[in-house]
Amino acid sequence: MEESTVHRHAQEEYHVVGEGIVGQDGQGAPCRRRPTTVERERRFQFSRLGPQGGADLDDAVLQAVAEAMTAPTVEHADADGVPAGYTYLGQFVDHDLTKDVTGKALGTELTVEALLQGRSPTLDLDSLYGRGPWHLYDRKYYSGDAHLRMGVTAGSPFPPADPVAQADQPGFDLPRVGVDPTRPQTAADKRAPLIPDARNDENLAVAQTHLAFIRFHNRVVDTLAADGVAEDDLFEQARRIVVRHYQWMMATDYLPRICDPAVVEDVFTHGRRFFEADAPYPACRPTMPIEFSVAAFRLGHSQVRGRYQWNRVFSTGGPGGPATLLQLFAFSGVSGALDNLSLQQLDEPDASPESLRLPSNWIADFGRLYDFAEAQRPELTPDGGPDRAKRIDTGLVDPLAQLPAGSFGGRAPEAPSTAMQRNLAFRNLKRAAMVDLASGPQLAAMMQVEPLTREQVLTGAGDVVVTGLSTEQADALVERTPLWFYVLREAELNGGRLAGVGARIVAEVFHRAMEGSCTSIVREPGWRPALGPDEDTFRMVDLLLHAADGRAEVINPLGTAAPAPVAPAPRAPGDEPVRLSPVA
Repeated sequence: MEESTVHRHAQEEYHVVGEGIVGQDGQGAPCRRRPTTVERERRFQFSRLGPQGGADLDDAVLQAVAEAMTAPTVEHADADGVPAGYTYLGQFVDHDLTKDVTGKALGTELTVEALLQGRSPTLDLDSLYGRGPWHLYDRKYYSGDAHLRMGVTAGSPFPPADPVAQADQPGFDLPRVGVDPTRPQTAADKRAPLIPDARNDENLAVAQTHLAFIRFHNRVVDTLAADGVAEDDLFEQARRIVVRHYQWMMATDYLPRICDPAVVEDVFTHGRRFFEADAPYPACRPTMPIEFSVAAFRLGHSQVRGRYQWNRVFSTGGPGGPATLLQLFAFSGVSGALDNLSLQQLDEPDASPESLRLPSNWIADFGRLYDFAEAQRPELTPDGGPDRAKRIDTGLVDPLAQLPAGSFGGRAPEAPSTAMQRNLAFRNLKRAAMVDLASGPQLAAMMQVEPLTREQVLTGAGDVVVTGLSTEQADALVERTPLWFYVLREAELNGGRLAGVGARIVAEVFHRAMEGSCTSIVREPGWRPALGPDEDTFRMVDLLLHAADGRAEVINPLGTAAPAPVAPAPRAPGDEPVRLSPVA
């Protein structure tokens, strides 16, 4: 999904175990160098699942592939059985897998075990918890006890005379730095989220997903406290319960929606065949294969929609119309401005407090992102059902052909100089070449998977056809098909689920990430979820329902129909509200 170890799309170096630092030099050419002692201790650990790649494809070939993938004429169908929320759940999971909790200054606070585990790709929600409420650096994420902080949205005048949208709504924004005088005073700093991984506030969908996990944790804490669990034990017990349910959801709800279920079943029943299958002991530190990070798990780029039925305000028939993908970036604290004011205005010392928080009219309606009919709560989903993710295939929605400038690191970055350098598909393909990534055919041979044919590589299911290549260039593409494109082609030819090489990589990495976590359902095969409808079921809809205590007003605080207008109270002169536009 996201870039590997940094917050933005600018990750250019990977510490591959046994190879050193693999990346680019100052001119953008691939290079390798030996890590310094500090880098060996500090850098996130990558590995290779398969062999190194062969000769790179020409940029002209990669450009032809990228243009085909992002062509505005591509028919990019919706996925069957995959509501749109799973796209951003996948991004949330990616940040959990690649969270480096040792990135802050080294010190006595971290043990050797914490250093090792902190750099490991595990599924233990460190992007939610950090290192816990007792750690000096991470206390700011907690409410002085085992609860995680939540924020308050800012009432918005749009739509007019709408008492729900116009009111502040506690608990529906991420906690933010705000106007704490002990912290830097630029508006960008004040908007910063008080969460362990700021990447989870780079678009509104993943930010609201993170908030749902905060609410779920807090509900578990409240339940344990009511059951008499001692205050000193509340946090650890709650975290273990939350992590186990999360891992169960990944294995039984998320993975079977994006991967061939037979491959997932095989891996979780019989174990791994290719990725760290001979780990010295189950709980030892995992690594992150670059085949997963640079290629296979970038499947989420294909699932992104251009527009979303976000809530009753921003939807077809609503006063704001459907939310655009760019709006979901704009109404975040990391990539966007949270309102229509210019960044220069926001950075002025007297920036309005309302401009530092999510407007209330942008709170997510989870009934439009997930299918609550699966949990026998169809009344929570509007007529027509939830939005669906785009099918996993080689097509990307048009906005990804020109990434916004904020994707490249910071609020006022120097964006790439050419249009193709801002094309997400081209950037993914170039990054694979940068790290000598194995090709799709190489891994198919290694895994003894039936390889794609020449026609399947070049034409697929017929929507994304790579054209404009000479015979020699086409031969090279078929022989050395970039792994990311290959994995998406496999899914395209499998009805939108990963198959073959892609399914095997993703399922095995998830299995290893769970096995190597501090809390692990893989190492506890007898564990079963207690917070779903039965002992074998726990899905994202079950997490949302438990977090909300089943209340519709928490799943969707704006409701499904506009409330009756209420006459506004008279205002004193000079007391007019700040006007926040519904668009970025």
